[in-house]
Amino acid sequence: MHRDLQRIMVSEEAIRERVVALSKEISKDYRKVESLTVIAIVNGALMFASDLIRRFNMPVRFDTLHVSSHNDRESRRDPEIIDSLRISLRGHDVLVIDDILDTGNTLLRVKEMLRKAEPASLKSCVLLDKKERREVEVEADYVGFTIEDEFVVGYGLDFGEFYRNLPCIGVLKAELQNPPIFQ
Repeated sequence: MHRDLQRIMVSEEAIRERVVALSKEISKDYRKVESLTVIAIVNGALMFASDLIRRFNMPVRFDTLHVSSHNDRESRRDPEIIDSLRISLRGHDVLVIDDILDTGNTLLRVKEMLRKAEPASLKSCVLLDKKERREVEVEADYVGFTIEDEFVVGYGLDFGEFYRNLPCIGVLKAELQNPPIFQ
């Protein structure tokens, strides 16, 4: 699958090092809480979230939220939340984890929904931030890497549900971004 990449943008080692640094920063910020409730936006954030929370030095409650933010190859302006949470957020410190923050529509919609559940606090952590694609005003509290506007896959990020299992993050070759099935 590496042969499908134009280039590797973030190596496996760089990801590992950044996850360790983020986990320390988040653990420090939440050192006084009884527990942290983590909500991962699946499927993209699952690898990142699992690697990150295993390094937290506090009790963690975990749930996932499935959000459809893409329609074929295009980002949706109004992402659809497909399922609901199975745990209560009222009075809990909540950290939402996502794979990539680009237009901001998904994170904004999820944060609006989670605020209605009355958490004690609500912060967000993203693996990748594509600031130049932002359509709405939303920022993540914790960012793994800020990247340029290129089509990336790997470490949970996919194209057509493939490439999630790559241990690195790479730029998908342009000719593979528009296969005949999507034309």
